[in-house]
Amino acid sequence: MFQYILRRLIGLAPTLFGVTVLIFLLLKVVPGDPARMVAGPDATLEDIALIRAELGLDRPLWVQYVSWIGDLLRGDLGTSTRTYNPVSYEVGLRIPATLELTAISIVIAVIVGLAAGVIAAIRRNSWIDYTSMVVALLGICTPSFWLGLMLMLVFAVWLGWFPTSGRGSWEHLILPGITLGVGAAAIIARVTRSSMLEVLNQDYIRTASAKGLSERATILGHAMKNALIPVVTIIGLQFGYLLAGAVITESVFAYPGMGRLLVESIGFRDFPVVQAILLIFALQFALINLAIDILYAYLDPRISYESRR
Repeated sequence: MFQYILRRLIGLAPTLFGVTVLIFLLLKVVPGDPARMVAGPDATLEDIALIRAELGLDRPLWVQYVSWIGDLLRGDLGTSTRTYNPVSYEVGLRIPATLELTAISIVIAVIVGLAAGVIAAIRRNSWIDYTSMVVALLGICTPSFWLGLMLMLVFAVWLGWFPTSGRGSWEHLILPGITLGVGAAAIIARVTRSSMLEVLNQDYIRTASAKGLSERATILGHAMKNALIPVVTIIGLQFGYLLAGAVITESVFAYPGMGRLLVESIGFRDFPVVQAILLIFALQFALINLAIDILYAYLDPRISYESRR
C-alpha cells in the first residue's frame, strides 16, 4: 500500500504541472489590467507602466510563468496586489473558515443522503421512495444562491433564528452549511438508492434473510458495506466540489472563506491570490481521489494495490 501511495503522489507532479500552465494562461486572457486596478482610476499612463514593471507584467509570458513556478517550488505563493500581504497569509486566514463550512456541509449531505437512499431502496416503489427521489431531484435542480437567499429570508429575517452573514459561533454555519449540503445530499441519496437496490437483489442477501437474520442485521451487516463502494466515490467527489463550490454560498452569506476571497480577488484582478486558490482546489481534488482509492481496499478486501509478482 505504501508503494502505491508513493507512486500516486509522484504521479501528481505532471498533473499539477498541467494545472499550473492552464491556470496561468487562463488568467492572462481574463479582461482587465491588474496594474490599472492597483494604480487607480486617476493614474497616468506613466504610473501604470511603472506598476506593470514593478509587478513584472512587462516581461514575456514564459518568463513570468517560470518565475511563478520557481517561487512555488520555494514555497512562496507571491504577494497580493490588493493588500500587499503575502498570498500565503491571505489564504491562510480563509482556509479554516472554508474547511469548517465544508465539514458541516458534507456531514449534513452524508447523513441525509445515506438515510434517504437506504430507506428509499428498502421501501422501493412506496410513497416514501417516490417522495425521497422527487425531493432529491429538486435538491439537484435548485440553484444554491436561490436556496441560500430563501433560507436567509425565512430563518434569519422572518424567524430570527440564525444570523444572516459572517462567521463566529456555530449558528453562522447552519444556513450556509445546509445551502451547500443540499445538492450533495440529493446526489448521494440517488446513488445510494441505486447501489442498494443492486445489492439487495444479490443471492447472498436472500441467503442471509433465509437464515433468519433480521432486516436490520441484513442491511447493516451485509448490504451496506458492499453498497458503499460507489457511494464513497460520490462522497469524495462531492467533498471536493463543496470545497470549490463554496464560492457562491460564501458570497451569498458574506462568509469569510476562500470562495469569497476568490470572488473578491477576481474583481480586483489580484491574480497571485486567484492562482494560489485555484491551485489549492486542484491539489485538494487530487488528494481526495487518492484517499478514495485507499478507502476502496478497506471496504472491499478483494481490492488490493500490492504489486503482484
